[in-house]
Amino acid sequence: MIRKTRIYADTSVFGGVADEEFKTIAFRFFEEVHAGRYALIISEITARELRDAPVVVRQFVSTLPEDAVEDLPFTPEMLELRNAYLSAKVVGQRWSDDAAHVAAATVARADLIVSWNFRHIVNWDKIRSFNSVNLRLGYPLMTILSPREVIANEEDL
Repeated sequence: MIRKTRIYADTSVFGGVADEEFKTIAFRFFEEVHAGRYALIISEITARELRDAPVVVRQFVSTLPEDAVEDLPFTPEMLELRNAYLSAKVVGQRWSDDAAHVAAATVARADLIVSWNFRHIVNWDKIRSFNSVNLRLGYPLMTILSPREVIANEEDL
């Protein structure tokens, strides 16, 4: 049995289904989730943020197959790692939820993080800084990509 790739999806990935710029790729990414290629990790932070999402996004989330979703509670270890990112000034306090997403994925040992947040998450300098803190504290490097970089090419399907 082949293990599914465990992908931590932040809130922006779901919001992509309602965004003209990202809609086509977002739906393609979720087609692959529905096809069983990926297991999505949805943290308590993502779930909380989705409660305030537009209705179309919340309705879309409810269509995800149960066996494709892993619910992830936010633990004290994740909080400690988030605080380490904030102390290292990877992101400012105002964007602590962005740091919390990376911390949750890291502690949960996700295979990768997928996000449309190019300012605070899918950003080369931020990725290096998150990973610097991870290595210093004994965590593995985290791969962070946009959904565009994750979806399979047609010839791969």
